[in-house]
Amino acid sequence: MYVVWGSTYLAIRIMVEEMPPLMAAGTRFLTAGLLVAGALTARSGLRRLAVTRPQLLGCALVGLLLPALGQGMVTIGESGGAPSGITALLIAAVPLWVICCRIVSGERPAGRMLVGGAVGFGGVAVLITANGLGGSFPPWTIAVIVLASASWALGSWWQPRLRLPRDPFVVVVYEMLIGGVLLVIFGLATGEQFDPSTYSARSWAAWAYLVLAGSVLAFSAYVWLLQSTAVSLVATYAYVNPLVAVVLGWLIVAEPVTMSTIVGGAVVVLGVAVVVGSELPSRTRRPTPDRKIR
Repeated sequence: MYVVWGSTYLAIRIMVEEMPPLMAAGTRFLTAGLLVAGALTARSGLRRLAVTRPQLLGCALVGLLLPALGQGMVTIGESGGAPSGITALLIAAVPLWVICCRIVSGERPAGRMLVGGAVGFGGVAVLITANGLGGSFPPWTIAVIVLASASWALGSWWQPRLRLPRDPFVVVVYEMLIGGVLLVIFGLATGEQFDPSTYSARSWAAWAYLVLAGSVLAFSAYVWLLQSTAVSLVATYAYVNPLVAVVLGWLIVAEPVTMSTIVGGAVVVLGVAVVVGSELPSRTRRPTPDRKIR
């Protein structure tokens, strides 16, 4: 998940060169949801996809916060001119938002975790400052991507507290299908049109990569992890993704990588180590309170 999602920022940038952002993201998640649903049905029959009304409502809420608002706003931001590497750096604030959610809910994260979050966010700040926020990154796209980060963090923190299907892959199906439908509705409401015959093989290749690797593979792994371990540990993916995104942006589309970027990236990795180190011991002593799936 660290590596694949780090590469999706570049794929999104390539996809939205020609495709409208909301419709492209919506069809991406609809297709991925149908593929996972088809695989589950072929393996276990339609009964495996049966859910109760409370479970469906829980999937709908997370589908709104993660695929629809989280990924949808990232796609809009990159369509508006945000470089893929800088976008990934802003999304790296997810673990910080998760810690804020925990504090607001009455939890008291370990001091080491708070320090790790602060260190990691400091590294993100260095990376953002080093790359600059000039004309290629309009202010409104910054706001959209920050909101995407906050929405993704809220959905990640909230998911283990909702009534959801026990099978994480069934959760994946409904979250992606609902998120995809919402994105398509948003796209149609804003006047977007999706004309498959006019898009190049390059755009379709990026879209297909996002469907198969970004959604079917990595999003499924993410939802499974949310039901299997503490959310603060899962959220550390957002510290590593920017490093992958920056390197790929440099290799493929010549986004600059300065010494300040390298130093900031090292600080981010240090933050990951501190957060992971503070979370793992608690899991060996007692079950995590994050897992309340019914």
